[in-house]
Amino acid sequence: MSVLRVATWNVNSIRTRVDRVVDWLVRADVDVLAMQETKCADDQFPAMPFVAAGYEVAHYGYDQWNGVAIASRVGLEDVAVGFEGQPAWGKDQSIPKTEARALGATCAGVRVWSLYVPNGRNIHDPHYRYKLDWLAALHDCASSWMAREPTARIALVGDWNIAPRDEDVWDIDVFRDSTHVTEPEREAFDAIATTFTDVVRPFAPGPQVYTYWDYTQLRFPKRQGMRIDFILASPALAPQVVNAEIVRDERKSGKNRIGSPSDHAPVFIDIS
Repeated sequence: MSVLRVATWNVNSIRTRVDRVVDWLVRADVDVLAMQETKCADDQFPAMPFVAAGYEVAHYGYDQWNGVAIASRVGLEDVAVGFEGQPAWGKDQSIPKTEARALGATCAGVRVWSLYVPNGRNIHDPHYRYKLDWLAALHDCASSWMAREPTARIALVGDWNIAPRDEDVWDIDVFRDSTHVTEPEREAFDAIATTFTDVVRPFAPGPQVYTYWDYTQLRFPKRQGMRIDFILASPALAPQVVNAEIVRDERKSGKNRIGSPSDHAPVFIDIS
């Protein structure tokens, strides 16, 4: 059976980890990779290693913050920077701008959106309201896509900065008054997931199945992580997903590994 392998990975600075990312792409036989937190401007993105490995790359970034990219070896068409209605953000009440948090492209007939959802910071910070507005705008835009083309194969992938279930954090009591687990955030995620299905969880169920581990306090070896990276598939695409995996080993560092790891693990699906 022929499959298309689509992955997402918050790389936490592509210039720092390009060799590690490309090495995994080749080893894992990935066709399409959506990246988040590239942390560079467009002219700083290290495209050549991807090109040498047979991938085209689209990138959207301004500076050392945020940044999203898509690398594909099966075509990269109709690239879109941001989605319709995406809210803007202005630090310290400065002039708001649309941040580099969303990038779409069609790859082998699948519309892939690399998404880096705002963090929210804390529930009293204006960034928290910005996060909820951002998710609401994404919901509205994605709903309009489905209304126009119900059979469209769309994958919303990336770092959602939300743990939708209590089991998605290592200790819910630690996070009880924090962002990522509040009811408004979870409701915003669930509103999108009503139409776009989480196609990874059925293949990687259960507690302590995480995608992110903070660098501090030995969170990774202690298995104190969070599940915040997701691939949500449209109704036409979801039934075609035949396999999925959270590649926890890529969070490891040490002998025989290229460079330092991101604090996130890659996640991939196989589409028949």
